[in-house]
Amino acid sequence: MLNLVENHSSPRTAAFFDLDKTVIAKSSTLTFSKSFYQGGLINRRAVLRTAYAQFVFLAGGADHDQMERMRAYLSSLCRGWNVQQVKEIVAETLHDLIDPIIYDEAASLIEEHHTAGRDVVIVSTSGAEVVEPIGELLGADRVVATRMVVGDDGCFTGEVEYYAYGPTKAEAIQELAESEGYDLERCFAYSDSATDVPMLESVGHPYAVNPDRALRREALARGWPILDFHRPVRLKQRLPAPRRPALVAAAAVGAAAATAGLVWFASRRRAAAG
Repeated sequence: MLNLVENHSSPRTAAFFDLDKTVIAKSSTLTFSKSFYQGGLINRRAVLRTAYAQFVFLAGGADHDQMERMRAYLSSLCRGWNVQQVKEIVAETLHDLIDPIIYDEAASLIEEHHTAGRDVVIVSTSGAEVVEPIGELLGADRVVATRMVVGDDGCFTGEVEYYAYGPTKAEAIQELAESEGYDLERCFAYSDSATDVPMLESVGHPYAVNPDRALRREALARGWPILDFHRPVRLKQRLPAPRRPALVAAAAVGAAAATAGLVWFASRRRAAAG
């Protein structure tokens, strides 16, 4: 059990969680590929391709070139998707697809941080159309997620408006700290990926969760605790009702949500531009 006791006379604090392979056992966006197929958004070939991408993601074997090719493919694939239809598909299948893959250990941490009086913030490269409902399911107080441009016709254009990846996650956390009064030295952060080192080093209590090889090396070198999450559980059977509806972080407010198609595949080059 982690020591998460909060001194309520001190400045506000928060716990920042990456989503994929940190709170849930799979890629949040790729998990919905079959639902998008059934909804007529993608064809069978696209389902097979995203299934392969899920395998590569879980194996931790995607190199830069693979990620760039898949990013470009998915960005093109989602062009023309109706935003409302995407929202409806995610809402209809959220519990069936996400509930079974939430880590019990992550659910416990979320519960403990809330009990200690901390805000819980999901900071994910995945699209806001997927992350926001998951954040609400988890009882998160805020969400930072990737957003894509939506045209006047209510459909995704295929262009990225805000990309929550790498350094931009740390920037979003800093913005939240300024707007919400968080004392980052007393805040917590959790992630599985070396791409989130900027996010982890922005807080006083970073944790590597199911780390990839690069993050494991970094965590060992810096003396960061390493956590092993491996017990999926149905959240509705594990947690009490959320304290209040999930709120969207300031960094993610002001635009329509992102498609479930893009997310973690975007490259560092695109992240720097975002």
